[in-house]
Amino acid sequence: MTTPTAPALTWSLRGRSPDEIPVAADGRRITPEWAWGGSTGRGVRVCVVDSGVERDHPLVGRVDGSYVVLKDEDGIRVEPTGTGDTCGHGTACAGIIRRTAPDCELYSVRVLGERFSGTGDVLLAGLRWAVEQRFDVINLSLSTTRARFTDALHTLSDEAYFGRTAIVASAHNTPVESFPWRFSSVISVGSHQEDDPDLFLYNPQPPVEFFAPGQNVTVPWLGGATIRTTGNSFATPYIAGLCARVLAKHPNLTTFQLKSALYLAASNVTVSSRGAE
Repeated sequence: MTTPTAPALTWSLRGRSPDEIPVAADGRRITPEWAWGGSTGRGVRVCVVDSGVERDHPLVGRVDGSYVVLKDEDGIRVEPTGTGDTCGHGTACAGIIRRTAPDCELYSVRVLGERFSGTGDVLLAGLRWAVEQRFDVINLSLSTTRARFTDALHTLSDEAYFGRTAIVASAHNTPVESFPWRFSSVISVGSHQEDDPDLFLYNPQPPVEFFAPGQNVTVPWLGGATIRTTGNSFATPYIAGLCARVLAKHPNLTTFQLKSALYLAASNVTVSSRGAE
């Protein structure tokens, strides 16, 4: 006789409600108020590795530094750039971070071209550069399915983790193998369909660890405009913004402690009275 298994929750939370994934935890309850209450992310450096960010977008505001990964016959390098966003994706992510952590420092590394085009080696180079700059939080609403980049991405993700740089990585929108969100050294994010714009959930059936608002959400786009769109890409910067707020309030947290604080503050996690304070 086979035991029925629950529907997979790995890539996104669709067709199920938060009440269907309760999680019991022992120990002290870390509340949102303790974790990020009163914090605006001030002093925390957040880097968006994406398609660039449109400068002066009213829903993004100041961009403290913009860079681009260039690939030509001389190799791959990262340089400062005055250009903006090639396709809107990075601006959308930056706007969500700004809305969530309005006083964080915001940086951009462009690794995507027009029509969301990009390569694994350019993505790797941009992420490596961001890790080397020791940003506090890196938002990576991108992934690669190319297996040949897996080892390098894994090593880089571990380096970031132990260096107190939190890589917040988006799960693929479809159930395929892609990286680096699959690695335990990053904070991986999928989306839920709930209306509450501040609701985030812990996933009791990883590898995706958290679900955040990312379905039918309003985001900034090119030309100072906004659009409504859906995708794990747009849930990820919400968690990145929360990370910025937590680190602004508790600057000595390691990435492990940051991830644990998010877990214990998730709306579907309840702490038993045993051992609680």
